[in-house]
Amino acid sequence: MAALRAAGAALLRPRAGPAPAVLGYHKKVVDHYENPRNVGSLDRNAKNVGTGLVGAPACGDVMKLQVEVDENGKIVDARFKTFGCGSAIASSSLATEWVKGKTVDEALKIKNTDIAKELCLPPVKLHCSMLAEDAIKAALADYKLKQDPNRESDKKADNA
Repeated sequence: MAALRAAGAALLRPRAGPAPAVLGYHKKVVDHYENPRNVGSLDRNAKNVGTGLVGAPACGDVMKLQVEVDENGKIVDARFKTFGCGSAIASSSLATEWVKGKTVDEALKIKNTDIAKELCLPPVKLHCSMLAEDAIKAALADYKLKQDPNRESDKKADNA
């Protein structure tokens, strides 16, 4: 009985360093969760900034991803804010890293399966990588909408 008690106490003792992967998250997810890249916001009213806001009602995750595009169509900055689990935060963080330096068309080719594979997400967390892909697409769609002068004038005509 004493040996069992000692083993249980050893399991409950806090450990130094990053959270162990046995708790369900791969070390890549833990790294992005503990050290998220590109957290923050860009000026959503800027013409060269696209904003995507997506959510998953089933789990409550909400992800905002923004991209800043230069005059040559290259993504020069990306930011995110995510309310959700470690996998959702890690997927957002990785997505912002991956879109930077890509053209709009190249960024649209990023798939949730690539994000899930890089982060070693289990099947139960695949929806997090799907949210990241959707957020990229939504941000780029918003950016493209701002670049089309006909659509902008259509919006003004509708509001008049």
